[in-house]
Amino acid sequence: MAGSLAFSSCQIRSYSGLRVARPAAPIKAALPRVQRKAAVQTRADAFLGSQTNLIFIVSTSLFLAAGRFGLAPTVKKRASAGLQLYDTDNAGLITGDPAGFTIVDVLALGTMGHLIAVGIVLGLKNTGNL
Repeated sequence: MAGSLAFSSCQIRSYSGLRVARPAAPIKAALPRVQRKAAVQTRADAFLGSQTNLIFIVSTSLFLAAGRFGLAPTVKKRASAGLQLYDTDNAGLITGDPAGFTIVDVLALGTMGHLIAVGIVLGLKNTGNL
């Protein structure tokens, strides 16, 4: 090992410049033909009286009626830890409704009604009853 140099047997590649690539031949592919579809007809009579629509109407109406007549928590009637409703002092809350029903109550109770309706509809569809 003293004074000996090890040479590798690797081949050194040289760069010979850029090559001109041949242009690729165009590929002709058959595109699928688009068939014209008939105009879409929308019928509202099947939707307005459908079972799904009636479930949503009843569920949302029940929640809104419960809030309006004091059976559910609202901005004016809060719920305690034992779920008892009690009146609160609403300083600065101005509403034209005699029961103090506000837009916040409408949105919150309407959302709850829709959530319950979605659960009912999905449950009935899963069991095959809708």
